[in-house]
This record gives sequence, C-alpha cells and structure tokens, in this order.
Amino acid sequence: MVPRKIVGLVAVSLLVFGFTPAVVSAQDCPRGDLDERYCDVDGDLVADIPTDESKWVDPNTLVFAYTPVEDPAVYKEAWSDFLTHMEAVTGKKVQFFPVQSNAAQIEAMRSGRLHIAGFNTGSNPLAVNCAGFRSFVIMGREDDTFGYEMEIITYPGSGIEKVEDIKGKTLAFTSPTSNSGFKAPSAILKAEFSMLAETDFDPVYSGKHDNSILGVANKDYPAASIANSVKARMIARDVIKEEDVVTIYKSQTFPTTGFGVAHNLHPDLQKKIEESFFSFKWVNEDGTPTSLKVEFEKSKEGKFLPITYQSHWDVIRTIDKANGVSYSCG
Repeated sequence: MVPRKIVGLVAVSLLVFGFTPAVVSAQDCPRGDLDERYCDVDGDLVADIPTDESKWVDPNTLVFAYTPVEDPAVYKEAWSDFLTHMEAVTGKKVQFFPVQSNAAQIEAMRSGRLHIAGFNTGSNPLAVNCAGFRSFVIMGREDDTFGYEMEIITYPGSGIEKVEDIKGKTLAFTSPTSNSGFKAPSAILKAEFSMLAETDFDPVYSGKHDNSILGVANKDYPAASIANSVKARMIARDVIKEEDVVTIYKSQTFPTTGFGVAHNLHPDLQKKIEESFFSFKWVNEDGTPTSLKVEFEKSKEGKFLPITYQSHWDVIRTIDKANGVSYSCG
C-alpha cells in the first residue's frame, strides 16, 4: 500500500492551452480532484486559466525543469539547444532549474517558481492536481510511438531468476511518486504475485532511477524496479554494460515524461511555449544532431507528440487508485 503521507510531502502551484476561460470563481466551480485553488469548467481534469486577468503571470525569465531521473547536470547540457530555441520563440530568457526530487519539482510549480516542466509519469497526477500543471506534449519516436516499460532487474548470479525469488530479499524502489520506480511495481507485485512490501520483501528507496540501476549493477541491491528508458540511455553512455543487469519482469507500456506549463501563465505566452516544442528541429541545418537528440536518441526518442492528461494518463490514475493513492495536497 502506498504511504498516504507521500502526498503531504508535495507542498506544491500552476497551466493551459487554447482554452477560453469561463466566468466562474475559484470558490464556486467544478474541480474534481484538483486543489481548491483551481477550476475545471471544461471537465478535462486539469486547471483552467484564471478568469481574472490580473492573476496571469508573464515573467521576463522562464524557469524550466526536467524530471530528476538522473544527475541534473547531464540534462542541463542535453536541453541547452532546445532552451535556446524556446528563447527565440518566446522572446524570453529561459533558465534550466536542476531539481533534485519529484516533490521539490512539484513544490516549485505550486509556489510559482517553476513555469515549464517535464514531470515524470508517476508524479504527473500530483503535479496536475496540486500544482495546477497542464501537460500537452510528450517525447516520442519517429514512428509516432512513445512510452517505456517498468522492469524489475537483478544482477547475474544474484540467485534471483524470477519475481517470486525476491521474497525475503530487498527490492529497491526510487521514490513514492515514481510510476515505474514504485507505483506500478507495487500494484503489479500485489495483483500478479500476491507480494507486499515489508511482508514479503524489504523495500528501500534509492531516490532516482540511475541510483537503482547502478545499485543493482554494483550488487548493492539484489533487485530494483526501474524505467527501461533510463537504463537504455545509461547503457548508451557506457555508465553500465548491458550484461551488468538481468531483466526478470517487463510491464505494459506507460506514457513517459509529460511536458507542460503552469496554468496561470499568460495565455499568449503559453501558446508560444507550445509552439516552441512543436517547431523544434532535432537536427541542425548542417545535419548535426542537437544536444537533445544526442541524449534522447539513446532511448530512440526524437520528436514531440501532442497528448492530453485526461486520455494518456488514464492507466496511471488506475494504478494510483489500485494503490490507494490520494491526490489531496494537504
């Protein structure tokens, strides 16, 4: 069962595209699971743009953060060409914000310090409901497919050959807000294998996917649940060798990181931010790859695809429901 106190760790503010706000007060509006500061008049499960124009935000410097799946320094360089493009499209300076945890990223948006972000699969619903995050795009492959699988991995010679062999041993998760690093494996282990944390195995938390993958490769953890897209990029960078780990379980495909903006950014600015994603060229005019392509082609990603939280995160909300996760922000 997911610790309900995890949502309390996410003291989190803010997003939308092409939506004409209805005249309704935040005190008297439909909102579903959204925090009381937001409205959802159109019923798409995400926060509407404030109807009061005085609440619109139009900062001189936009702050961007990518989900903390690995060392933030790696991704500051990876996103550099894209953020230069966003500066040209929006006419704003764009600053990369190296967040260290999912909770810190959500808190930054809830407090108004973060304007544009990529939230990982598992923390997306909390960002939407507690921080007013509104995702509109996902990174995909050239054939318009996208997503990743949760894998449970071990190392050769660990004595673990199938999931049931984890009983009585330690399984490393990443963080309670991660889909592949906690939520999905918790639901799958319970539903398919009748295995519960602290009853059938000892759970530990590594903090991030790269920590879990390195922990298994270095034999610090006998097993871990991870996102295979992160594993693929680490193998491509020679951080680990493919033979260092063995996969004993692979899940269905889940949506990967969802990108979007704070709901209270000026609507015209939000449209320009959206334009910057869909107009970005992954290959430079001279044929050389951009810094974004260099990094993400390691997991076979190379374009941005439109998505909606309501449709594409339905399976994740189902997993959260099975785990008893609450989207309450208190």
